[in-house]
Amino acid sequence: MGKIHKTGCVLCAQNCGLDIEVENNRIVKVKGDKTNVKSEGYVCRKGLNVAYHQHNADRLKYPLKKIGDKFERISWDQAIEEIAAKLKSIIDQYGPRSFAYMGGGGQGCHFEAAFGVRLMRLLGSQYQYSALAQEFSGAFWVCGRTHGKQYLHDQPDINNTDVLITFGWNGMQSHQIPQAPRQLQRLSKDPDKLLIVVDPRVSETAKLADIHLQIRPGTDALLLKTMISIILAEGWQNKDYLANHTSGFDQVKSYFENFDTRAAVKTCELDFDKVLEVTKAYAKRKSSLRYDLGIFMGRHSGLNSYLIVILQAICGRLCMPGGNVINGHMMPIGPHTDERDPKIWRTVTTNAFPVCGSFPPNVMPEEILSDHPERLRAVIVTQSNPLRSYADTTAYENAFRRLDLLVTGEVAMTETAALSHYVLPSRTGYESWDGTFFPMTYPGIHFQMRRPIIEPDGEPLELGEIHLRLADKLGLIPPIPESLYQAAEESHAAFARALMEYAMTEPKAMKAMPFILGKTLGKAMGSVHLAALWGMLQVAPKSLYKNAIRAGFKSGATLGEEIFRQIMDHPEGVWVGKIDPENNFSEIKTEDGKINLHIPELIEELQSVEAQREEAMLVMPSQYPLILMAGRHTSMNANTMMRDPAWNEGKRACTLAMHPDDAAALNLKDGQQVRITTEAGSEEIELEITETAHQGHVVIPHGFGMVYNGVKYGANVNRLTKNTHRDQFCTPMHRYVPCRVDAL
Repeated sequence: MGKIHKTGCVLCAQNCGLDIEVENNRIVKVKGDKTNVKSEGYVCRKGLNVAYHQHNADRLKYPLKKIGDKFERISWDQAIEEIAAKLKSIIDQYGPRSFAYMGGGGQGCHFEAAFGVRLMRLLGSQYQYSALAQEFSGAFWVCGRTHGKQYLHDQPDINNTDVLITFGWNGMQSHQIPQAPRQLQRLSKDPDKLLIVVDPRVSETAKLADIHLQIRPGTDALLLKTMISIILAEGWQNKDYLANHTSGFDQVKSYFENFDTRAAVKTCELDFDKVLEVTKAYAKRKSSLRYDLGIFMGRHSGLNSYLIVILQAICGRLCMPGGNVINGHMMPIGPHTDERDPKIWRTVTTNAFPVCGSFPPNVMPEEILSDHPERLRAVIVTQSNPLRSYADTTAYENAFRRLDLLVTGEVAMTETAALSHYVLPSRTGYESWDGTFFPMTYPGIHFQMRRPIIEPDGEPLELGEIHLRLADKLGLIPPIPESLYQAAEESHAAFARALMEYAMTEPKAMKAMPFILGKTLGKAMGSVHLAALWGMLQVAPKSLYKNAIRAGFKSGATLGEEIFRQIMDHPEGVWVGKIDPENNFSEIKTEDGKINLHIPELIEELQSVEAQREEAMLVMPSQYPLILMAGRHTSMNANTMMRDPAWNEGKRACTLAMHPDDAAALNLKDGQQVRITTEAGSEEIELEITETAHQGHVVIPHGFGMVYNGVKYGANVNRLTKNTHRDQFCTPMHRYVPCRVDAL
């Protein structure tokens, strides 16, 4: 029998606790960790299969350099020296806008971001591209306007709500709240509570629902506007809440008056009495909303987020127990980057701006293929696979081939790595110290620092270490006195004193702090990521310290050190803080402390959403009569991190789901191979005929189309998505892609 280690899953944002048995340096058994206070023993099918993520034939072991069309093994010294020299040459010749960093942490490994972002900044660039801006740009941008900071996203107070309405979220498969399937089953079984699902599909969550509004694809904004209009017409709004906790409502109220709600509901292909029932339940009971990519990545995605805030506010459900609450965090998921600030960059070709510090991946191909003198010429990609994860594989292939320098830091030879000039092997989440900064817990704030449980094969490094070596070779780290190295070996207290003295005398120290910590304390600890954790806790936001005291930590100069010690003493994770549930409004960071309901930039779109216009816009072109939902969540996909198809052996993991009536009209049979075509391209895929699909609506899961051991398996759905098919926030409209399906 091997040794059992407490760790966490790295395959989705929930990072559920795991007990992993390791024998002969291999994962041999996985089960849920009942001592993890966040997941309490829960784990889904993906988590139980992390061995396929850790051990697979595509694992990278050594630095590689492309010579001709083949890779050759090189030393770390050669790799770092050559990459640094080429990067410096490009920036010296073309300026810092020629360089972008695409990364910042995967689903469970965020610590490299401290080093990657700092490297980017020290090189003079602001171009960080990440999946955050692939999915949540509109939602986070709206939070910036309404809540005061872009990272203040809300979630349902699931344990105290009586009514949960979900929009575009299949929590039985995609989670996004702790123990989502357990929570949904609990709500479904409780006769005193209501689970309401708004989804075109008869999803796994919809099957549990007390009420399923099987909405017409692309009409979510119309439904939300209808619900708000009904509430105002019936006088169900919470007038005291609006007066005390919101601003700007008088400026938007008129846009919901004299709105033809019955015509709107007809366009949504819903029953008016049922919509009325749902709306009344939300307005009159202790209720909450859960919304996700189904409305974030479709028509009116940014407006949907805005309408949701208005709906929450007029019913008095935001920042209230049992409603939607703003959860705490150890560190924000990203900085607040208001595009109105002249210091915030926009891209030179598409004029795109960052949200929460991240630029949208959908514009990167244009920024590379442009003739602009400051176009992108060098990109470092870490923990992401743009050629499978982001829209328009073809556009990315063309763009990446044009780069002067493409470097990929990864655990496996991904499709992106295969196009790179240099490939740098990184350690997995089970070979390094790492953790995540989106705990999604309330009112407690959970944090787990995973530790190495597998010895790496070959020479992979922590990604933070790779960024550090590049920074060092580029001369971006100021001279470090020997006394600081000695203090790091002595004690944390001695190191803290020495570090403070050094920072006061070295003007460049603060800007290079992650690298200084990594070189000194990281050397003593054996991990630059662990050193970064210690450093973060010494300079944490005041909110964390306040919440930590509420969770039982003692106030004082050593509070950061005490939190660090508790994290180290609890491999299963620990409550590092607690939000005050009686004063969630204190999390709102607008100037007046109120929720701002007037966003001028979205008013024109808000006005335009009415039944007749939407009906006209929903008519499909003759060459593409169907709607593709690109990226269905299932228990058998996990982005592109599970490359070995063996974990799905014998299962229909990647199919095109189609309604029986559509299949009959096209004379198609279940199980046959078909070709699906969009503006972007085409893919061949197995057909699955199912009544779970909405008529006129076909569905393909994401995370397939990988080439593993030289063999492609499944369809690459992003060969079908166009990077220019996007909204004003450059969010891809993955849930509304015009397409056709033909028999082969």
